[in-house]
Amino acid sequence: MVVQIRQTQSAEDYLETILLLAETQSVVHRVDVAKQLGVSQAAVNKAMKILLEKGFIYEDGKHLFLTEEGRACAKAVFEKHCVIRDFLLSLGVSPETAEEDACKMEHIVSSQTFDCMKIFLKK
Repeated sequence: MVVQIRQTQSAEDYLETILLLAETQSVVHRVDVAKQLGVSQAAVNKAMKILLEKGFIYEDGKHLFLTEEGRACAKAVFEKHCVIRDFLLSLGVSPETAEEDACKMEHIVSSQTFDCMKIFLKK
């Protein structure tokens, strides 16, 4: 199920970060998220409070977990990131620039443009 509610760029970045950290670590802590995103612990605490209230994450002690809805949103954002990055690479954009631009574009690209990028990459 794809999450229909459009999240803010910041919320999407936090969800995506938790998803990626959970794939490489046995547990995810707030400090891990702060380090990965290069933000303060206070910023992470504020964001986690909002994500908890909206039902996108839950905590077990000091460990962060994505809810089903949070995981669906994070996966959708990460898919957009990967497709946009690969699309830019196919155009000859450098890997560093493609990665940086994909991080920005994943939040604003329309569904139509995203679908066209996926079709283009499958050819």
